[in-house]
Amino acid sequence: MRKIGFIIYPGYQPMGLASTAPFEMANRQAAEQVYDIRMLSKHGGLVRTSVGFHVSTVRFTEEPYDLIVVGASMEAASPETIELVRHARSHCRRIAATCHGAFVLAEAGLLDGRRATTHWIRAGELRARYPNVRVEEDRIFIADGPVWTSAGMTAGIDLALALIEEDLGLEAARTVARRLVLYHRRAGGQSQFSSLLELEPKSDRIQSVLTYARRNLAARLGVGDLADVAHLSPRQFSRAFLAETGQTPAKAVENLRLEGARALLEDTNHAIDVVAHQTGFGDRNRMRRAFLRAYGQSPQAIRRQSRGYTSTKESELSEA
Repeated sequence: MRKIGFIIYPGYQPMGLASTAPFEMANRQAAEQVYDIRMLSKHGGLVRTSVGFHVSTVRFTEEPYDLIVVGASMEAASPETIELVRHARSHCRRIAATCHGAFVLAEAGLLDGRRATTHWIRAGELRARYPNVRVEEDRIFIADGPVWTSAGMTAGIDLALALIEEDLGLEAARTVARRLVLYHRRAGGQSQFSSLLELEPKSDRIQSVLTYARRNLAARLGVGDLADVAHLSPRQFSRAFLAETGQTPAKAVENLRLEGARALLEDTNHAIDVVAHQTGFGDRNRMRRAFLRAYGQSPQAIRRQSRGYTSTKESELSEA
C-alpha cells in the first residue's frame, strides 16, 4: 500500500482537497486498497481553511511516505510549515505541490535547479522571488525527478491522475478519469490556456460555430462551411466573427486544430500522420509548419517533452 500525505496548513484552499478524489477512486476500483490517504499537519488536530471550515489532520511523524502533497493557501506559509515540508521531503519517495503550493516547495529549497509550474497568475512572481527555479508557466504539470508541481485549481486533478498512471498504468488512470466524469486527462505539457476561452464570443451564434469546429476538426472548416452553421452569408459571418473574437475564422480554426493536435500528441501514442489527419491538417508537413509558427517546436519535440515524466519504456513506445 502506498501512503500519501496531504499537508494542510492555515488558509488552505478547499480546491486542493479535490486532488484526493483520484486516489480515492483508484482505491474503489482496485481489488485492494492501493493508497492510504492522510491529512497531515505539524501538530495534528483541526486546521482552518480559507473559507472557514476546518479539516481534521493527524500529526506528521517520521515514517516513510510514498508521496507528500502540498496544496495552496490564501495565507503565506509560516516558517513552521516551511520547515515541516523541508523535513517531510526526507521521509517520502516523491513530493508534489498544486497551484501556489509551489511557493512552499521553493521556500523550502526543494525546487532549486528544477523545472516547476504554478498558477499562471503567480508564475512571474515565482520566477522573480526564486531565480534558481526554472519556471514554466504554460504547463499543466511538471515532473522533475521526484518533485512534481501543477498549475492552479483543477490542474491538481491532472497531476493526481499522472501519478496514478505512473503507479498503476495508463488504463487505471483512464478508468479513474472516466469515474470522475472527465473528458480526458490533460497531459503535462498541455497549455493552461484554452483557445475557446481566449476567443470569448459574445453571441450564442458564434459560440455554436466554435463548438461545431472543435467537435469536427477533421472536417472542412472554410468560411463558407462555418457561415452555413451560423446561418449567415460568408461576408456577414466573417465580419461578425472578427468583431466578436478579434480573430479571423481561419486563424481561430488553426488555433483549435493546434490545441487538438497537441492534446493528441501528449495524451496518445497515435502516429504523427494520424494526428494530422484527425485534426484537419491533412498531412504532417502542414501540421509541422503550424506547430513551428505557434510553439517554435515540431510536433515530435512537443511529444518528447510531454513524456518527460514517463518511464523509459513508455518513452520508447511513444517514439515508435
